[in-house]
Amino acid sequence: MKNCPGSPGIDGRLKYRLTQYLSSNKCGGYVDIAVVAADLQKLYRADYGRRKQNAFRIQVEKVFKVISSETEGIDTLEGTHLAKRAKRGDDGNLEISSDSTDSDDYADQPSSNHMNNSLLSLYRKGNLDSVLETPVKNDLPDTSTPAHPTKNARMATVGTPQGTKTPEAGWFIDKTPSKAMEQSILIDLCEDGAEASAQNENPLDLSLLESEKKRKTPKTRNGRKSKSKANDVDAEIENRLLNDKGKGKVPEVQHSSLRFEDIGGNEDTLKEVCKMMIHMRHPEVYQHLGVVPPRGFLLHGPPGCGKTLLAQAIAGELDMPILKVAATEMVSGVSGESEQKLRELFDQAVSSAPCILFIDEIDSITPKREVASKDMERRIVAQLLTCMDDLNSLAVTTQVLVIGATNRPDSLDPALRRAGRFDREICLGIPDEGARKRILQTLCRKLKLPEPFDFCRLAHLTPGYVGADLMALCREAAMCAVNRVLIQIKDQQATTEAAVEETDPQPGAVALQAEKQTTAPAQNELHRLLALLQEQTPLPEAELLSLCIEMDDFLGALPMVQPSAKREGFATVPDVTWADIGALEEIREELTMAILAPVRNPEQFKALGLMAPAGVLLAGPPGCGKTLLAKAVANESGLNFISVKGPELLNMYVGESERAVRQVFQRATNSSPCVIFFDEIDALCPRRSGHDSGASVRVVNQLLTEMDGLESRRQVFIMAATNRPDIIDPAILRPGRLDKTLYVGLPPPADRFAILKTITKDGTRPPLEADVNLETIASDVRCDCFTGADLSALVREASISALRQEMLVQEPHTNPGQIKVSQRNFEEAFNKVKPSVSKKDQLMYELLRQSLSR
Repeated sequence: MKNCPGSPGIDGRLKYRLTQYLSSNKCGGYVDIAVVAADLQKLYRADYGRRKQNAFRIQVEKVFKVISSETEGIDTLEGTHLAKRAKRGDDGNLEISSDSTDSDDYADQPSSNHMNNSLLSLYRKGNLDSVLETPVKNDLPDTSTPAHPTKNARMATVGTPQGTKTPEAGWFIDKTPSKAMEQSILIDLCEDGAEASAQNENPLDLSLLESEKKRKTPKTRNGRKSKSKANDVDAEIENRLLNDKGKGKVPEVQHSSLRFEDIGGNEDTLKEVCKMMIHMRHPEVYQHLGVVPPRGFLLHGPPGCGKTLLAQAIAGELDMPILKVAATEMVSGVSGESEQKLRELFDQAVSSAPCILFIDEIDSITPKREVASKDMERRIVAQLLTCMDDLNSLAVTTQVLVIGATNRPDSLDPALRRAGRFDREICLGIPDEGARKRILQTLCRKLKLPEPFDFCRLAHLTPGYVGADLMALCREAAMCAVNRVLIQIKDQQATTEAAVEETDPQPGAVALQAEKQTTAPAQNELHRLLALLQEQTPLPEAELLSLCIEMDDFLGALPMVQPSAKREGFATVPDVTWADIGALEEIREELTMAILAPVRNPEQFKALGLMAPAGVLLAGPPGCGKTLLAKAVANESGLNFISVKGPELLNMYVGESERAVRQVFQRATNSSPCVIFFDEIDALCPRRSGHDSGASVRVVNQLLTEMDGLESRRQVFIMAATNRPDIIDPAILRPGRLDKTLYVGLPPPADRFAILKTITKDGTRPPLEADVNLETIASDVRCDCFTGADLSALVREASISALRQEMLVQEPHTNPGQIKVSQRNFEEAFNKVKPSVSKKDQLMYELLRQSLSR
């Protein structure tokens, strides 16, 4: 702190800034020191923003008293200076210029500020004896260019003479033209206590003002700055500073128009939320009980599941104001400003109560403090914890509900997730088939659909879709409907024109018709679309009446929309059904009772006490349809499906493999009911020994803990497939984990016949000749060791043989539908396809089957 001369213990810079603030007439006729101190802290945030409010207010009060005392004696000070100047003029020491223009200009300026009048009198005629009498304060602002236009014209800054040291900040150079004044006159403002000189109309930073004016304002020939351009620069700088101040303002209170009816498939979540909102309407209930009401809850789930939509619907349904803010808006580059933004946000929420404070993507500012890379992140977390605790300490009736939303709840600091802050964590998982149906009904309320629309079928075809994906599906279906209807209209118009040309042919019409026929269909469609886009007249009502979104449009839009769950690791398999699997009736029944029955009949299982879902291990030779069975079960039940390849969870870094296993089960729990399918589980859970210590052992331990640990699986079904069950760790196969082992072995002749009929679609794909008998092929000795994959390879090789035979004929005009597969092609295929299971392996699998049957 640098003291001002004549005022010990007073900060000169603060005195100047306070004088500048008082001259701006912001406080009117009454000066409130607390308000003035708060305004100065906001205006000069870099210098005073981190000071304590009470200490800074006391300092401002001291400076204000000094300024007031100086203002009272300003008349005496002015008279002394005028007498001194008159005496010097009479003695002839200093000739006073009698420029009539100057006196007229200054006489026309009415001013109510006596301090300004005194200082202006000093500016006009300098005192030569005061030059370099008192050392200059480096921290005094450079006010050599006042904001007033006439002052700008009369107090232009000029260079110092040669051999003279450049004066420091705080000195003023008067270059008023006069015959007797040919050298610069320096005036020490500190000698007369005039640090608050050059009052400005706006409390702007004068250092920025000086740099901008020196850079942008040109000088005229006589060294004076242009008045109009200086005013333009002042206005531009003021606007720029005001815009910068407006960037960090607190978000405004909003009112949402959404309701609960705009959300589908989340009835249970809405009931849970409404129970936590009772204190927002009836605070007297918790006040009577003497219990602090819940302060907030955390919404988490995959992207697109409706977290932001739910928060807005809560505010709209209860008709409450909502403060919606993105977490990244709270981050600032200035130290301490991020915490101040959080404090102002919570203060505004308390002043707007009852209201809802919604912080979106809260994980971006609240990472775990032990792994935070910057101190700013730790301070923001601590400030948010303090603000949420202050809501509890204010009063029991503080009607502010804090809602946070994130798709990474595990990355939040644990202190934020304890009771009293985010009391409840609500998971919005991937919707099941019933929830998808209700979401589709909600989204399609305003769409024009045919009257009997099958929402159940569409919901069954969209496993893994969240609300945002279903909205994108409706949009794509609408685009398909628009393209279909408009193209049909153009086709009808083209057909009508062609019919007219046929009845009344014009010259050259035959050649034009031939040219149209040779044009590619895709090019014709492009021309029609371009013609539609170039046509600016609106479509007639008759054409719009036929516009409707049909089921075929939704089916055509399905391949265009990739569900978010698929990007998160889910596999959607809507195309594999029981019809695609031949034989294996016994295994179908076992899987139906193990997985499908608990989903379809939960009350019966609950009555029998069968709460924990069972795990199923499919064991058998490769190529017998174990993976296909798992996909068909997931599709038939309508459950969410996660496919995990065993080795993909393994990682070379310590702890990463276990974290991958936890993430798989966490995703399945959030999307329950769900099926986790571990393919080639023998690579993930090998048999442990006493001397092994590595990633595989830790993965086995983590998998065992997740299967039946302290937390229940909650309708998370586990299926696994392997062709080496003998090397799997025995702990995985005990009851309660993978307790049911089903053997999927080599198919007998009857099953081979059923598999061949399924592969060839009953002899229609590929088309078979009359001499082909699938039952005879299935009973052939050469098919004894064939698996389902070997039979599929046999049919494929026979089809390739028929295609090769047709290509050797070299008939270019052959119809592709006339190519058929004959018995001769199957004989050639038998020579190329060999069984994938050797005799030795068959004995091993036979022993395995016998052990499982016991």
